[in-house]
Amino acid sequence: MADIPLLGGTAKDKVSLDDAVFGVAFNGPLVHECVVAELAARRRGTASTLTRGKVRGGGAKPWRQKGTGRARQGSSRSPQWAGGGIVFGPSPRHYILKVNRKARRAALRSALSVHAERGSLFALDAAGFEGPSTKQAAGLLADRAGGSVLIVLTGSEIAAAKSFRNLTRVSVLPAENVGVADLIGAATLIASKTALDALTARGKSAARDREAVA
Repeated sequence: MADIPLLGGTAKDKVSLDDAVFGVAFNGPLVHECVVAELAARRRGTASTLTRGKVRGGGAKPWRQKGTGRARQGSSRSPQWAGGGIVFGPSPRHYILKVNRKARRAALRSALSVHAERGSLFALDAAGFEGPSTKQAAGLLADRAGGSVLIVLTGSEIAAAKSFRNLTRVSVLPAENVGVADLIGAATLIASKTALDALTARGKSAARDREAVA
């Protein structure tokens, strides 16, 4: 098992990682599929326009068919008129793409393994925050500037969450809501020990399916 540093502890403090979750080969196409699906699912899909049949007014013919010298018009709500309907405009829809559960878990393992392999994964002693302290949080990240940082915590670690959430380029997410897109988009991943256990459980629950999608 690989070991990672524990922020907030001594220089000798390490946290062991499970190779079944943090030591797998990177599967680029699978990770890309899950990232596209996650980002698409976050779209609200509420854009809406009115076709010529839904725009109010335009019942009367603007002018007679012949004799005016102008082009014939049947409605003032045709698309070429100001205030008219929209042709092929967007309408409310969802952007959800289906990804199999085994594939999602395998992509999660791949994303976690990338951070473990390149040394951008750190553990956090969240119990060291007796109360919200942005200064204390900034001190832990002082040597890890140069990219976005993702802090993964559990619901009970409120003091640590409040300490990190005001820092620039730092995102704080609960362990159960972390997706593959969040992991891949972060330059540095920092997780509390309990959050690491939760991520390990998410990836390990289907570790036997790793060969099926590799």
